[in-house]
Parts: sequence; C-alpha cells; structure tokens
Amino acid sequence: MNRLEAFGYIAAQAARGEIALPTSVNAALRLQLALDDPACHIDDAIKLVLGEPLLAARVVALSNSAAFNRKGDNAVTSVRSAVTRVGYRSLQTLVASLVVRQFGNRIVDPALRAKAEQLWLHTVHVAALADVLARRVTFVDPDTAMFASIVHEVGGFYLLSRADEFPGLLDEDPEKWAELCEEVVSREVLKKLFIPASVSGAILALRDGMLNMPPSTLLDTLLLANQFAPVASPLGAPPPPMPAHADSALDFVIDAASLASIVAESAEQVRSMSGALLV
Repeated sequence: MNRLEAFGYIAAQAARGEIALPTSVNAALRLQLALDDPACHIDDAIKLVLGEPLLAARVVALSNSAAFNRKGDNAVTSVRSAVTRVGYRSLQTLVASLVVRQFGNRIVDPALRAKAEQLWLHTVHVAALADVLARRVTFVDPDTAMFASIVHEVGGFYLLSRADEFPGLLDEDPEKWAELCEEVVSREVLKKLFIPASVSGAILALRDGMLNMPPSTLLDTLLLANQFAPVASPLGAPPPPMPAHADSALDFVIDAASLASIVAESAEQVRSMSGALLV
C-alpha cells in the first residue's frame, strides 16, 4: 500500500467512525463524561479517578505543583483533597492530557516516538500560552482555552499512532496528504472523545482561521498560542505568519514588553506543571 492509499484507508476508517482508541482511555472517558454532568457528585468523581492509578497519581502531583500550591501549604496526599484543590475544570484538562498521551504511548518506532514527544511538548507550550493569553488578551475562559489546547493536536497523535502500520507514512509530504487526512481524522477523534462542539469547532477552524482584531475568541486564543509557541509541531507546516496588517494591528494589543511577559509567564507555568503534564 503506497502512502496515498494509506492516507485514504485511514481517512475512510475515520469517516466511518472506526477510531481505535487505546484500551486505557476508557476509564478516562468515563470520568470525562461524568465531569460534564452538572450533577456529578465529588464522591463519584473520586471513585472514577481512583479507578485509574496513573490519573490518581497525576492529579495529586498537579495539586502539589506550584500552579496550585502557590502559598506553600502542606502537600496533598489524597485524591479527595487533590480534586478539591484543583477543581473539576482542571481535572478535565488533566484527563484530556492523559487521553492524548495514550495515543503516543503505543508507538513502537523510535523516530515516530520522538515526533510524538515533540508534538506533546508543542501541545503543553500552546496550552500554557493559551491560558495566559485568555486571561490577559482575549478574555475567554482560561480553563476552556487550556482544555482546547491540550486536545488540539489529537488528530496528529492518532496519525502518529497508526504510522507504525504504514512505514514512511509521515515522511516529508509536499502534496499535503497528511494534513488533509489529519483534518478528517481530527474531526472524528474529537467526536469520539465527546469534545464539546464549541471547542472542536475552534480546533477544526485552526488550519484556515483568521485572527480577529482585537483577538476575542477561543479560535483567536489558539491561533496566537500556536504562533508564539517555542516548540513547533513536527507534523505539517508551521503556522503561517500573520499578514502584515494583522501583525501591525496586533502590536496595539500586545506590545513587545507584554508579549515577552506572556511568554515568560507561560514558560513558568510549563515548569510548574511539568510533573503532572509533561511526564
């Protein structure tokens, strides 16, 4: 099977809803659905977290990170205390990060695993930037911005997880078949993961999205975070530079000093959350 046939095969499977999720994702998805329910009781959430040991360890680590323990309080040692400290919204983002990481964990080929690691680093930096940009520039909900950023490359992770089956699938791709396939795959994976329509819509609009002036939407937040991320995605082309007029207009919204401050704050956030998100 040549590369074009392989892309067609994967895209056709995705279009039919035949997305092979890692078996370890099931518990995380049950928690994700529970957290989406406004009536979800904390005891139910805790039981689901305890049902996934890796998630339990990560939520405790996250609660003790500098991002959630700025005052240096006593270390949290129970899942109940950890969930109470980080809150449901941050727990949802942590669950999403574990789901996304599971796609990369089943990759065998060392070169593909390296790409998956770079894609994850890119994702974490975009998430940290999106959080800061949401609070300081676009004024959208920061928790939503971070959640959307964590899952915005899930289609790429899925393609990487399938590339072991098709040697050379993600080599240099001058005809952009990978991007076209990823678009179909992303739509179906986001659907399979029950990502809210407002979030998946912004993610799917990223490839051809135009920045508003002033930036004020979730899509704007994701576009800016991708533009300023210090680690590039290893898949496809880097985000196109903003048009000159948009770049000039953006100077009135984010001057050089503000941008430097945003990048520095996001880098500190990556460091402070590294124990829970990067590992």
